[in-house]
Amino acid sequence: MSSLFVLWSATAVALEVPSGLWADRFSRRRLLTLAPLLTGAGFALWTFLPSYASFAAGFVLWGAGSSLRSGTVQALTYEELVRAGEADAYARLIGRARGLRTVAEMAATALAAPVIAAGGYRAAGVASVLVCAAGAAVSLAFPESRDGRNERRDGCRNEHRTVPEPPPDEEPHPGLRELLRGGLAEVRGSPAARRAVLLAAVLTGALSYDEYVPLLTVSTGVTDATVPLLLLVVSAGAVAGGWCAGRGGRWLAPGLAAAACCLACGALSGHPAGLLLVGIAYGLGNWAVATAEARLQDRIADRTRATVSSMAGLGAEIVAVLVFAGYALGSAWSPPGPLLAALAIPYLALAWALRRRGQGRQRRGALRREPPGERPVSPTESGDAR
Repeated sequence: MSSLFVLWSATAVALEVPSGLWADRFSRRRLLTLAPLLTGAGFALWTFLPSYASFAAGFVLWGAGSSLRSGTVQALTYEELVRAGEADAYARLIGRARGLRTVAEMAATALAAPVIAAGGYRAAGVASVLVCAAGAAVSLAFPESRDGRNERRDGCRNEHRTVPEPPPDEEPHPGLRELLRGGLAEVRGSPAARRAVLLAAVLTGALSYDEYVPLLTVSTGVTDATVPLLLLVVSAGAVAGGWCAGRGGRWLAPGLAAAACCLACGALSGHPAGLLLVGIAYGLGNWAVATAEARLQDRIADRTRATVSSMAGLGAEIVAVLVFAGYALGSAWSPPGPLLAALAIPYLALAWALRRRGQGRQRRGALRREPPGERPVSPTESGDAR
């Protein structure tokens, strides 16, 4: 299982940044239409030619489809919201969309039982392929206001971005190399953008621990029939976290600390009730991802938006591969509980870093507001040192 997960993420790593460049150079809507078709082709292999090789090829196709979607949907959504004057709604919209996606997954899980009972494994596979085709049809209905020239528009709140504007006579149809250079310059030139990319990457990649929650559930000793019910608790947490996205962004550091505590305590409890804490942690993680992505979108420009977003996606896939590899190696000597509890460490580290940065901003703000005559004078400034 872990080898297939790693292959899945490795494909996404290889295609993440190129797909972002394609999205900035060509039609984003067309890429979003192609993405589910690739995934559906992988599901078709699993359905009609089930074997390890077919599953490996299917994960490659799924990874390719995920890469085409990653960064592209964020860029298209944010730009259209900016043009509608609703940039502030991005975190709420993207979070609720992900919450509804989880609801759809829960519904599909429930429907799988009667579908398999009626038509077996192949019926479920065919249904999955048809759903991917429906997803491609929905993508065709997305709005796309870009005129194809990739001009740099700044209707968003990019007050943190320090990259200079391009000259007016810049090439109207930049090539992929120019777009890549522009994306790298955007990240290099703006410390705020770099921090936002790193934050989004780590938070998104860390959520890959959900692939092992079923194994954690089985390790608590419950019957097979109870496992899906407990998994619904974790899915409900994801729905709640997505629905709350766009609210309380200034509480990101405490929220991550709370997620770390819930994940560690729930995973180490060894009791089915611990899945409730894991669900809370997963919900907080999804809320934090939407908050981090909104911060990232606020700090980058339209011209290279998909490219920079894909850089964050690349980082997320690398983190996911580390999670998969770490679990695979650790599973030789540890049950699932301690392995999942160890993933609380990144959350705690990010919470500490965000807290430190917030305190630094407060100190700098206090010094700027302090009247000149009331600032404490050091011994050197007063002459006492002489």
